[in-house]
Amino acid sequence: MARDSQAALVALNRFGFGARGGASGDLINAASDPRGFVKAELARADGVLLEAPGLQSTPQLGQAVFAYQDQVKQAREAAAKAGTPPEASPPQAPNDQKPALRRNLSLNTAASEIAGQMADAKPAEAPAKPETMQPSAAAPPAAKPAPQPLNVIQKTFRAEALARLQRATLVECGFTERLVVFWSNHFCISASKGELARIWAGAFEREAIRPHVLGRFADMLKAVEQHPAMLFFLDNQQSLGPDSRAGQNRKRGLNENLAREIMELHTLGVGGGYTQEDVTSLARIITGWTFAGRQGQLGTPGSFVFNTNAHQPGPQMLLGKTYEPTGLAQGEAALADIARHPSTANFIATKFVRHFVADDPPPALVARLRDVFVRTDGDLKAFATALVDSDEAWKAPLTKMRSPYDFLVASGRLLARVPEDPGAYLNSLNLLGQPLWSPAGPNGFPDTSAAWAAPEGMKLRLDIAAQLGARLGNNIDPLDLLEFAAADAASIETRRTIERAESRQQALALLLMSPEMQRR
Repeated sequence: MARDSQAALVALNRFGFGARGGASGDLINAASDPRGFVKAELARADGVLLEAPGLQSTPQLGQAVFAYQDQVKQAREAAAKAGTPPEASPPQAPNDQKPALRRNLSLNTAASEIAGQMADAKPAEAPAKPETMQPSAAAPPAAKPAPQPLNVIQKTFRAEALARLQRATLVECGFTERLVVFWSNHFCISASKGELARIWAGAFEREAIRPHVLGRFADMLKAVEQHPAMLFFLDNQQSLGPDSRAGQNRKRGLNENLAREIMELHTLGVGGGYTQEDVTSLARIITGWTFAGRQGQLGTPGSFVFNTNAHQPGPQMLLGKTYEPTGLAQGEAALADIARHPSTANFIATKFVRHFVADDPPPALVARLRDVFVRTDGDLKAFATALVDSDEAWKAPLTKMRSPYDFLVASGRLLARVPEDPGAYLNSLNLLGQPLWSPAGPNGFPDTSAAWAAPEGMKLRLDIAAQLGARLGNNIDPLDLLEFAAADAASIETRRTIERAESRQQALALLLMSPEMQRR
């Protein structure tokens, strides 16, 4: 059983979010057929989609933002005419973090408050079936009354976050959810860009990432680059062809942000064989890719549109190939070719193996996945299956540090706590340096152990683990949880450390900080 338990631990930690506590039997199920356990989720393509009452489309959310902004503007104008100060709008700290959290609370106090909210989450009564499980509707009211009601942007962000967190907590293995997290970080936007980015962050993932996680890379690439959230994040709505009608009238030209990141971060990678002239050429090709504004002159507000008047006329040379002036189709053809470029296959395979297997990706495994990517024309289901079928993915030691998001989700799963309010997780992610959907730059959050194993970050994890232990330890036997998490794959050191703890509370904290919980 030892070998099966070890393979089960790899199945759950490397490919998923760890075992669920309660009566899930995840470790036993994984031990019976580790590879089949992981690949079972790949057979449920619809299970990747995330639908819940209250979650709206990007155009609907765009119109909601425009309406909200108009209301705020009208209220300010009315207050100015009346000579009275306008009512302050609710504070919008990034990702729901309380504005004074870092200023007024010590790290220990902040961790205590966060852990308390996590401990108060609803215990899971029974594991839901992945194919039928759906998150609850919208985010419930905060545990503590807010001084002012949340605006539509905050409400939407919280609802999207809650739906994602509930899915990750309840799903059986979590491989497809891990794939979503990987691709969402690869094609990242940042909710801190502004109100549109914040309200669109969840919809971007639901609409541009999830439908293609088990589909074709070229289709995901097209969906991502044409999504209003990405166009807004990388300012392509500001890019005008210098010789276009709009460019001539406004005396403005190209914005190369999106074109550069498509080539450097989304496809070819640094050293992928492109030049600065290729970046400029791609920027010309995708001029006119924008979204309709509040007036709806080009289409439904908040929807993707191609603005012919902003598009650079004429043929363009990109990576040695000429693309004829076919309007929107010119850019779509260029993206399709870039998606099939050999450098793209190598860049994606390397990054994929680094995420799931090791900071230093095994070259043979990278080469095998690269070949699968090329041979299948970017079939991401075949790509993911090849990873699970590889011996390297099962033999490599579990040495990668879980990111803050992985750690929090894994802890919630093991403790069988289904989040009812996303605030605890959002605050924790801020505290630990991985605010949800808000990386510092377009290259996303780092994906190496060194990035998350810094002493300060580990101290904060320990604070949260200690507070969870203090709140839940009386009612939980940590040794029982260890059986759920790793069974006889747990190291002797971890088992002895938990057994020798001075109290159940301390034992639970030590379990949450153990290699079996921190490594994947």
